[in-house]
Amino acid sequence: MDFFNKTALITGSGQGVGEGIARALASYGANVCLVGRTFTKVEAVANDINQKGGSALAVECDVKNIESINNSIKISLSKFSSLNILVNNAQEVPLGNILDVTDESFIDGWNSGPLATFRFMKASYPHLKGDGKIINLASSSALRPDSGSYGAYAAVKESIRSLSRAAAVEWGPDNILVNCIMPLAKSTGMDWWMSEYPDEANEFLKTIPLGRVGDCKDDIGEAVCHILSDGMNYITGSTIMLDGGQAFLR
Repeated sequence: MDFFNKTALITGSGQGVGEGIARALASYGANVCLVGRTFTKVEAVANDINQKGGSALAVECDVKNIESINNSIKISLSKFSSLNILVNNAQEVPLGNILDVTDESFIDGWNSGPLATFRFMKASYPHLKGDGKIINLASSSALRPDSGSYGAYAAVKESIRSLSRAAAVEWGPDNILVNCIMPLAKSTGMDWWMSEYPDEANEFLKTIPLGRVGDCKDDIGEAVCHILSDGMNYITGSTIMLDGGQAFLR
């Protein structure tokens, strides 16, 4: 897994899974452009990566705004000259029962998820042609038998899977690989929930065959690096579970 002279742009990389993926890629030599809505968060991660000998750039970006998306790509290219890897991780989460989820929450989930993914992929396409790779984040919420309160979230994440499959098919001749991951990770929100509701968390852990929630860098980030490595160059259009065996993808 040698990513020297490769540049990766990761959205929502100021914390959680996005940060874990960025740190893992940087550890294998990639230039990483950390894109996030809160500049102080991506700046702190970028500074830490740089202090440890990596190569990172922080860019403030509202993924719901197309001008901000295009500007983040422009800034990354001006710094690193190339764009080889795109990771669409940012997502606002519209959770709640159907009757409780507001139009605004659902629209924000759509704009920050599938629409942002759609826009980032299209804007990055000219730079990815030849050897580019895209990782989009889906969710196993659509696979839950108890899907109450997850319907709106599952809807926007499944849209990302559909877009990813179409891009993999259409851009295969351009040698652009597009895959999805469904991660289960100890993100900031998950960590808070497990601390606040330990009894529920213990029951939740029992549903995971490996008995633990994945680490954002060591489990999710490292797995993404493997998927992006040269040894995985014949895989595209796939959804890969990174969840300790919890979900069952039919």
